[in-house]
Parts: sequence; C-alpha cells; structure tokens
Amino acid sequence: MAFAATILSLFPEMFPGPLGHSLAGRALKEGLWSLAAHDIRSFATDRHRTVDDHPAGGGVGMVLKPDILAAAIDGTPHAGPRLLMSPRGEPLSQPLVAELATGPGALIVCGRFEGVDQRVIERRGLREVSVGDYILSGGEPAAMILLDAIVRLLPGVMGKLESAAEESFADGLLEHPHYTKPNLWEDTEIPPILLSGDHKAIARWKRRQREALTEARRPDLWRRFRHGEG
Repeated sequence: MAFAATILSLFPEMFPGPLGHSLAGRALKEGLWSLAAHDIRSFATDRHRTVDDHPAGGGVGMVLKPDILAAAIDGTPHAGPRLLMSPRGEPLSQPLVAELATGPGALIVCGRFEGVDQRVIERRGLREVSVGDYILSGGEPAAMILLDAIVRLLPGVMGKLESAAEESFADGLLEHPHYTKPNLWEDTEIPPILLSGDHKAIARWKRRQREALTEARRPDLWRRFRHGEG
C-alpha cells in the first residue's frame, strides 16, 4: 500500500506545490505515494465560515477553534498518525522521518494564526512536529519539508539506496564533501585519495571527513554520536 498523505489546511491550493516536481513529483505520478489536501474552512458552520477566535485570557493573534478543527479531523479519511506542524513540537529528525516512512501515511494539520486550541491537540492526539527554531506564516511549508523527507525514503523512490545510507544524519554524522570533474578547477584539485581507486582508503577518508565536519559544525550531534559509540 502506498504512503497516503492527508493535509488539513486553510490553503489547500498550496499543495502539491514543490512536491509535484522532481523526485517527489515523479513518485506521486507513479503512485508510490498519494496526497490529498482538504480545506479546514469547509467544516465551518456559520455563514461567514469562521475558523478562529480571540485567545482566551487575552493576547495577540487568533486561535483555530477546536470544534471546527476537530470536525475536519473526524470528517477526513486518513491513515497513520495525526501530526500538527508546530514550532513548539518535537524536532524533525531523520529517525522520525524513517519512522513515518514505514507507516501507511499521516494526517498533517497545518496551523495558522497564533496557534491551535490545546484541547483539540489533546483530544485528537495530535503529535506536534517542528522543522526548526523559527516561525513560519503557517504550517504548509513545514508540511512540505516533512513530506519531502518522507517520500524520498519510500520504496522505489530513490534510485540508489546506498546514497541514502551515506547522507547527513543517516548514522548521526554529517555528510562528507563531494567532488566531480573537472579534476582541476580554479587551481584547486580533487583530493587525490578520491581518484586513487583504493575503496577502503576512500571509505576511511569519507569517515574522517564526516566526523571532523560534525564535530566542528554540530557539536550537539557529535556529543550524541560519541555517547552512542561508548
């Protein structure tokens, strides 16, 4: 069964967007995954199609109403876990992506305004996921990032599984530097070891580069990696 992504958004016309192109788009056309975007506003019950209201206790912005969002969740067929793209959610990571990619699909709620009523998060079991420590205008771009990461791990999507195994975060380390022809460019050569044909030596070089880059650029990952080794 293909991975089925179901989106709840106030702007469903934003999808598939970038997901309709390149690797994800080709896989979508080939039926390796599916995407259905639904309008939260269609579940509003008043003539103004109201989906938000002022936050209780005061404050700026507006909050998505629990009754409307719950009706959208309950009334939309979906498979897999229920996710809410949220800046306060658990950080999106490669292990989380791999976990989701092995499932039947996911319902992804794209928030807007100031946030979502906490009661619907709790009563409908929404798992909050964040794509980074910054604020977006809505959850739609974050959902696209999440789905792009998931789709490339689905069976039949990537041409070479080995490339996925060597990518950043696959084993807790960043990826090593890459080079290609011409061998000499702007007075800089490709590292000779990569042209040596010695596959064991090349593997050792890549490993050293990955460790050095991770230690220098992501000390948080490096500490976790070293802890895991020990």
